[in-house]
Amino acid sequence: MQATFRSVVLFVGDMAASRRFYEGLLGLQVDMDLGVNVGYTCGLALWQARAALEVIHHHAPDDDTPLGRGNLEVYFEVDDLDAAGRAVEAAGVPVVHPIVEQPWAQRVLRLYDPDGHIVELGEPMPAVVRRLAAEGLDAEGIRGRTFMPIEVIEHLLAGGEPR
Repeated sequence: MQATFRSVVLFVGDMAASRRFYEGLLGLQVDMDLGVNVGYTCGLALWQARAALEVIHHHAPDDDTPLGRGNLEVYFEVDDLDAAGRAVEAAGVPVVHPIVEQPWAQRVLRLYDPDGHIVELGEPMPAVVRRLAAEGLDAEGIRGRTFMPIEVIEHLLAGGEPR
């Protein structure tokens, strides 16, 4: 068997609220809209939980089916993390934590979507490499902070595109 990954599907309780979050706040672009199921060009999809569970289990789910239990994270990268943080704060979205630097030097912000799924917004790793270089680190110093292979760091520092 050769499986090909296509998408992550989040079950959501309120499709309209979820669409406002993912399209309005995060700016995702709709690839296909089937009403109870919406796919985005990035590969993420939303499926109205009641419809999804009826299809999967062949009966109506309990109304208290838990969603967003803090054991799944959806990861996005943003070009301007500080601006994203301000937009999240202005929208009143609950956050897991404010912008922090991870052990690999990437700055991230984690928040909750309307169903309690954890959403991570992070700066792209090429931007991390450039930031660390601007702070005076050489390729070896950047490798020590990010754990990235030296060849990848040198490629990015030379202006190469991410691989």
